[in-house]
Amino acid sequence: MEPIVQMKDITKRFPGVVALNKINFDVCPGEVHVLLGENGAGKSTLMKVLSGAYKPDEGSIVLNGKEYDKLTPHLSSEGGISIIYQELSVVNWLDIRENLFMGRLPMKKVGPASVVDYATMNAKTKELLKKVNLSHCTPTTNVGDLSISEKQMVEIAKSIAFNARVIVMDEPTSSLTEDEVQKLFTIIRQLKAEGRGVVFISHKLSEISEIGDRITILKDGGYVGTYNVSDLTTDDMIRKMVGREIKGTYQHLPEEHYQFGDVMFSCKNLTRKDHLVENISFDLRKGEILGFSGLVGAGRSETMCAVYGAAPKISGDIFLNGKKLKIKNPYDALRNGIGMVTENRRETGFFQNFSNQRNIAIARQLKESKLDGLIGLTNESEEKKMADEEHEAIRIKWTSREQLTSQLSGGNQQKVILGKWMAANVKVLIFDEPTKGIDVGTKSEIYKLMRKLADNGIGVIVVSSEMPELLGLCDRIIIMANGRITGSYDIAEATEEKLAKAATSEMA
Repeated sequence: MEPIVQMKDITKRFPGVVALNKINFDVCPGEVHVLLGENGAGKSTLMKVLSGAYKPDEGSIVLNGKEYDKLTPHLSSEGGISIIYQELSVVNWLDIRENLFMGRLPMKKVGPASVVDYATMNAKTKELLKKVNLSHCTPTTNVGDLSISEKQMVEIAKSIAFNARVIVMDEPTSSLTEDEVQKLFTIIRQLKAEGRGVVFISHKLSEISEIGDRITILKDGGYVGTYNVSDLTTDDMIRKMVGREIKGTYQHLPEEHYQFGDVMFSCKNLTRKDHLVENISFDLRKGEILGFSGLVGAGRSETMCAVYGAAPKISGDIFLNGKKLKIKNPYDALRNGIGMVTENRRETGFFQNFSNQRNIAIARQLKESKLDGLIGLTNESEEKKMADEEHEAIRIKWTSREQLTSQLSGGNQQKVILGKWMAANVKVLIFDEPTKGIDVGTKSEIYKLMRKLADNGIGVIVVSSEMPELLGLCDRIIIMANGRITGSYDIAEATEEKLAKAATSEMA
């Protein structure tokens, strides 16, 4: 079968690094081609070459039978390539139809004037919504009112509206529940049946055998190979992807018994002003990793935002080593030694226009500054020292400390964020979905760092949607549902069944 698109010997260089080295990749009609590799392997760079955002230094691209030495965004789109990025590009303040037809509104003549043809626009939008199982929405539904999975379906509908022949999905399941994942897979199978090609990028290896047909693996910008998914086990994928076996990915083993000290951090009767969470109380012991489990919308992240001062509360007290803290905002939390690795690292984890050096140093500089940050925010030599120390301690892959953090892979961005809090010497660190969109090798490194933090007396709290992650990493797990705590288990007695039952409970 003739591929829709072929990328031949694609090479792309940046100062000091070869991001892609003679990569071959193609997509055929009616297949899901998985693109796999660690963070920094070159997956995103390859897709940016396909989208026309990057010009390759060497190689060629055959699209719909015509060969190009480079693509432009216009050529890529006209050729039927559509990319749905992990950070969705929907516009929240527009309605669904405006998102679908942005930049190409259907027009009609009314006398001498051209006006928007809303009747056609509404009719086409209804057809597309039915196609992606969003019939419960109307064309005028505001996109900002949709869930993450529904926004993703709008992105897919937009690709279909543009007559995309190849749809690239970058980490499409990272924020979805299991039920939402299965709905997405149903849509993907429909796209296959229509003869469209799907490029599926995911670090969740368990999904690949369920939805993929072929798999291309990259490592350090190099081409490892292309295989039938049915010919590889999960262990095979890991070995080819990282070049070694990953043993003990989750660092907590059932036979291990850690010694915990006294309670170091407490939350008592916390209720948010918007009542998304109510009457939340928990303790964290020294040396312990405390997990929070629950379905999407259960109130886990909402609780942590209130603890961290990012959301107002109407009641509740926070204690650190027996001292009652006054936390009204994240700056208060920082000054009191509390940090938070947020779920959306690109929006709230680091400054997009800051270098690695500045992003690592900024929290400690704010913490130690005078007059609420007006004095003491710049010290070049101290910044360099902090950046170099964390670069070595966490093994961050960057070309230089002056490189923008936004140019790093997702896993290395997460390491910079972690380095920021370690440099600030926080006493409690909250992790919200800490390995979202991160490859298996980097996950293992982050788990080891989290255990090391706990062993060194830093309080570690983990919010995660992945039960295996919580069961493998945490010493105790609290379960939430409908804004309340519905269960708590020590790791020795915790099981996926118990967590799932408590997560669907109405009882507090």
